[in-house]
Amino acid sequence: MPLSMVKPGEAATIRKIGGKETARRFLESLGFVSGGSVTVVSHMGGNIIVTIRDSRVAIGSDMTSKIIV
Repeated sequence: MPLSMVKPGEAATIRKIGGKETARRFLESLGFVSGGSVTVVSHMGGNIIVTIRDSRVAIGSDMTSKIIV
Protein backbone atom coordinates (compact mmCIF):
# COMPACT_ATOMS: atom_id res chain seq x y z
CA MET A 1 0.00 0.00 0.00
CA PRO A 2 1.19 3.58 -0.51
CA LEU A 3 2.64 5.54 2.40
CA SER A 4 -0.31 7.94 2.20
CA MET A 5 -2.58 5.19 3.61
CA VAL A 6 -0.54 4.64 6.79
CA LYS A 7 -2.24 6.11 9.86
CA PRO A 8 -0.49 8.60 12.15
CA GLY A 9 1.54 6.89 14.85
CA GLU A 10 2.10 3.73 12.80
CA ALA A 11 5.50 2.53 11.63
CA ALA A 12 6.04 0.85 8.27
CA THR A 13 8.87 -0.67 6.26
CA ILE A 14 9.51 0.74 2.80
CA ARG A 15 9.16 -1.98 0.17
CA LYS A 16 9.58 -0.05 -3.08
CA ILE A 17 10.11 3.47 -4.42
CA GLY A 18 8.31 4.14 -7.69
CA GLY A 19 8.20 7.05 -10.10
CA LYS A 20 10.76 8.58 -12.42
CA GLU A 21 14.48 8.41 -11.75
CA THR A 22 14.68 12.02 -10.54
CA ALA A 23 11.86 11.47 -8.03
CA ARG A 24 13.49 8.26 -6.76
CA ARG A 25 16.85 9.98 -6.31
CA PHE A 26 15.21 12.86 -4.44
CA LEU A 27 13.41 10.50 -2.07
CA GLU A 28 16.59 8.47 -1.53
CA SER A 29 18.45 11.65 -0.60
CA LEU A 30 15.84 12.22 2.12
CA GLY A 31 16.37 8.69 3.45
CA PHE A 32 13.52 6.83 1.77
CA VAL A 33 15.23 3.58 0.71
CA SER A 34 13.92 0.04 0.32
CA GLY A 35 14.03 -1.78 3.64
CA GLY A 36 14.09 1.45 5.65
CA SER A 37 11.70 2.17 8.49
CA VAL A 38 9.37 5.17 8.45
CA THR A 39 6.85 6.40 11.05
CA VAL A 40 3.95 8.65 10.10
CA VAL A 41 3.62 11.58 12.51
CA SER A 42 0.61 13.37 11.01
CA HIS A 43 -1.42 14.18 7.91
CA MET A 44 -1.79 17.92 7.32
CA GLY A 45 -3.67 19.34 4.33
CA GLY A 46 -2.49 16.73 1.84
CA ASN A 47 1.04 16.66 3.22
CA ILE A 48 2.40 13.93 5.45
CA ILE A 49 4.98 14.43 8.16
CA VAL A 50 7.11 11.36 8.78
CA THR A 51 10.06 10.41 10.94
CA ILE A 52 12.86 8.74 9.03
CA ARG A 53 16.47 8.30 10.19
CA ASP A 54 15.81 10.36 13.35
CA SER A 55 14.60 13.34 11.27
CA ARG A 56 11.15 14.70 10.53
CA VAL A 57 10.33 15.24 6.88
CA ALA A 58 7.18 16.68 5.28
CA ILE A 59 6.33 15.37 1.82
CA GLY A 60 3.39 15.96 -0.48
CA SER A 61 0.76 13.44 -1.45
CA ASP A 62 2.22 13.14 -4.96
CA MET A 63 5.45 11.81 -3.47
CA THR A 64 3.80 9.61 -0.84
CA SER A 65 1.91 7.76 -3.56
CA LYS A 66 5.28 6.66 -5.00
CA ILE A 67 6.44 5.12 -1.71
CA ILE A 68 5.11 1.58 -1.27
CA VAL A 69 5.18 0.14 2.27
